[in-house]
Amino acid sequence: MPRIVVSLSQRRLYLFEGNRLIRSYPVGIGRITSQTPTGRYTIINKVPYPYSWPGGPLSAYGTLWMGLSRPGYGIHGTDRPDSIGQMVSRGCIRMHNQDVEDLGRRVGIGTEVIIQEGPVTVSGGRDYSFAGTA
Repeated sequence: MPRIVVSLSQRRLYLFEGNRLIRSYPVGIGRITSQTPTGRYTIINKVPYPYSWPGGPLSAYGTLWMGLSRPGYGIHGTDRPDSIGQMVSRGCIRMHNQDVEDLGRRVGIGTEVIIQEGPVTVSGGRDYSFAGTA
């Protein structure tokens, strides 16, 4: 089963299968006043084109919303691609639309999402390690 690890310090989302890195994506995270919460969550829903429609103007959530088990938080696309890599959200994890769509095809409801302050580090070869969260 895939697992997502988000490093707030690196502003990257990592997709793992076991300890094997599958993909890595740049992300935007919460502002200092509305920080992205650390912890262990799961994806509870997936909504294409939240508050918009295909071909129409995009909402702030871009082309896909994946809600987390922490109410009010999710991983989503954006109508502001320049915000990726920045601390600009109200706590959600923003991705380029093409990246969130790729991720959405690779993960399902129930996928574990670990959000941590520290970096994801290489422990040798293609195995990666990540810090546990309290």
